[in-house]
Amino acid sequence: MIPVVNDDFTNDFEYDEEISRTFKLDIDMNSIRGNIDDLEAVKQSIYLILSIERYRHIIYSWNYGVELEDLFGMPVSYVLPELKRRISDALLQDTRIQGVSDFVFNVDKSKVAVSFKVGTIFGELQVEKVVSI
Repeated sequence: MIPVVNDDFTNDFEYDEEISRTFKLDIDMNSIRGNIDDLEAVKQSIYLILSIERYRHIIYSWNYGVELEDLFGMPVSYVLPELKRRISDALLQDTRIQGVSDFVFNVDKSKVAVSFKVGTIFGELQVEKVVSI
């Protein structure tokens, strides 16, 4: 007798969105200062995502972080559209982020200051990042 397997599990599970509450990091003091949630938690997550080089640290998933190191030494005409694509790709991995738009670049010798808007489920944020090229 061959056992019968019921593999229709789609109706057996309910999926809940993860809550946005997390520890508030005091970046300057390298310590934790209470809890934050909603828009402040997403803002902190954006800071962390844009501060971690993707694929470099095995502690992080390959979906976490942004690829910026290989832009060093590249021409500005290559860097600007790549920054837009890579930042958008990195941030959209977070399910709380709905869109990244309105990129503005300011090139100064070997640095690019990029500012952009991030639309989240909690509201909109203006973000800035400086990248060495």
